[in-house]
Amino acid sequence: MTDKEYLNTALAQMHTGQWFGFSSDEQNYSTLILHDSSITKPTEAEVNAKIQEIKDAETNAATKKASGKAKLKELGLDNEEIKALIG
Repeated sequence: MTDKEYLNTALAQMHTGQWFGFSSDEQNYSTLILHDSSITKPTEAEVNAKIQEIKDAETNAATKKASGKAKLKELGLDNEEIKALIG
């Protein structure tokens, strides 16, 4: 994912609905605007923490997938069989 995609994903996970937008094409924290007055703008630290949470979850998923593939190989499956099971 790009930085812009991480930012949008993090913001979308913080609240439901279309609560945020950007004041310019340059999508970053400084151009973040709110469309819902009942929501308080998250701090930049909160947004960065959410982005890191997403990145950590992606890394964890990739690590678990690699570990699972290794365990299947140890059980005697070949690469084609593993790919058929999990891609």
